[in-house]
Amino acid sequence: MVSNEVRAMVMAAAAACEDKKAEDTRILELDSADSGFADFFLVTSGTNERQTVAIADEVELRLKREFGLLPNSVEGRRVGEWILLDYVDLVVHVFLAERRAYYDIERLRKSARSVDLEELRAALTQKTLAVRKKTAARKAVVKKAVAGAAAKPAKKAAAKKAPAKKAAVKKTVAGKPAVKKATAKKTAAKKAARPAEKSRARKAGSSK
Repeated sequence: MVSNEVRAMVMAAAAACEDKKAEDTRILELDSADSGFADFFLVTSGTNERQTVAIADEVELRLKREFGLLPNSVEGRRVGEWILLDYVDLVVHVFLAERRAYYDIERLRKSARSVDLEELRAALTQKTLAVRKKTAARKAVVKKAVAGAAAKPAKKAAAKKAPAKKAAVKKTVAGKPAVKKATAKKTAAKKAARPAEKSRARKAGSSK
């Protein structure tokens, strides 16, 4: 799977070639089964050795400045007919025009697919949007989990209050029979007192 960083590297290298007036710059996306090591070849040409060296230097400077990368190896810089910059995922070939025609490296990589800069830029944009979408989805999940964790203590507190309320209700309910018993006793006492009062009233009346 080609990363966004590799695509961005290819675009930066191509821009460096353009700045140094390189000719016929082509980007080849390699078949992973065929290449075994690199994702892209960038092939370009200069009209003389001085220009090929300037192109290679600009590519190296651009990738170092923007990505902090140095090539694993550099070959052919002293002669300048074919300069190779190996960045593992990206290999840059800077040729003299006649040397490029002689070696015909594009033909040797028959399974490679030619990619233009617009297509590469579109793929990079699409990948970036997909990554942002995934990041936003992850943030939403984390936010939901944090909100759920914060809600749990509130639920526990409510659960603790509920038994207390139940106990208070139970106590109140339990107290009702006692109140009823006390009321019944008072009523019975009053009833018992009534005959005595009547008897006293009768005695008092007969004595008059």
